[in-house]
Amino acid sequence: MAKNMNYLHRKKLNAQKITMLTCYDYPTAVLQDKAGLDVIFVGDSLGTNELGYEREISVTLDEIIHHLKAVRRGVKEAYLLADMPYKTYENPDMALVTAKKLTLHGADGVKLEGLQAEIVSHLHNNGIEVWGHLGFTPQHHDKAAVQGKTFDSAKIVAESAISLQDAGASMVVLELIPEELGKVISEKLMIPTIGIGAGRFTDGQVLVVQDMLGINPREMRHAKNYGNVGEMMLKSFQAYANEVESGAFPQLTNVRHMKDEEREALLNWYS
Repeated sequence: MAKNMNYLHRKKLNAQKITMLTCYDYPTAVLQDKAGLDVIFVGDSLGTNELGYEREISVTLDEIIHHLKAVRRGVKEAYLLADMPYKTYENPDMALVTAKKLTLHGADGVKLEGLQAEIVSHLHNNGIEVWGHLGFTPQHHDKAAVQGKTFDSAKIVAESAISLQDAGASMVVLELIPEELGKVISEKLMIPTIGIGAGRFTDGQVLVVQDMLGINPREMRHAKNYGNVGEMMLKSFQAYANEVESGAFPQLTNVRHMKDEEREALLNWYS
């Protein structure tokens, strides 16, 4: 069964947590979909986790689309979300062009950052499922830092979430905010919230796939390493290099042979 927006909203109504991870390639998409993830997300975190950029703002729309198409081929049931890259939704008309390109290439919905009520409304009115993103927003903040730590700043984040909902947002991501604020917003909104570093009480959780697999070497308070995959990959690469250098790979079981008469013909020709 394909997981659509109605499915995600029902999970909130039934107090069932929504599961979400980032994804940037076909084989990972196949595994995440098979694992039963509710939402698979081609985020602009692509830039810092796959493309080697210093910041997410370097990611282009063409790059998001390239990876979105690969992920789409691997996703059969999960809801597929795509980020709208930096400077691609400067006004409602530009945002609609960007959103239509992303949905054309397989996105079920699009996400944008900040209090963009006018743009959200325009996209919603044109049939686009749009997600908001509040708190720490990588396209607008130079360094990752918790937002909404004071009453005044928390009130701004909460009121922004309500404004996005009123404008027609389908869901909202809350990043790096205190748990208390994540709880208040999630209880106040009718639409689901997805947290990353926003505490235990949001309607769902998202992590960057490289972080939860342990591929990224850095440790972050909001993430959890579920696999030590980075260490496994490093050891595998080292073992392969050592065996090639020593001649231990390939072995007889890894090779193919010609039929006797064909081998004899080749050896006669060579000699």
